[in-house]
Amino acid sequence: MTAKKANTPSSWVDPDDAPELTDEFFKNATMTIGDRVVSKDEYREAVKKTLRGRPAGTGAKSTTTIRLDNDILTLFKSTGRGWQTRVNNALREWLKEHKPA
Repeated sequence: MTAKKANTPSSWVDPDDAPELTDEFFKNATMTIGDRVVSKDEYREAVKKTLRGRPAGTGAKSTTTIRLDNDILTLFKSTGRGWQTRVNNALREWLKEHKPA
């Protein structure tokens, strides 16, 4: 039977109905890192150490521009993620056999 079911109450809450986060709320807040409760000073220090964006590199590599034939570039890119590392490894292997003077 395909009778229509009665409407059920919505579980959606309008974000405009959320309480305002006041200074008093933050004054009484319990700061946690993971499951561990920490002091406000410890929390502030942890937030300062948390950097947004991509993590800093090791400094062992340099950014450069190199011109490659389209077919070679297409071939390396077609191997998926990590293709630049594979280009680096191929150049390293070549250098083992052809040591520069």
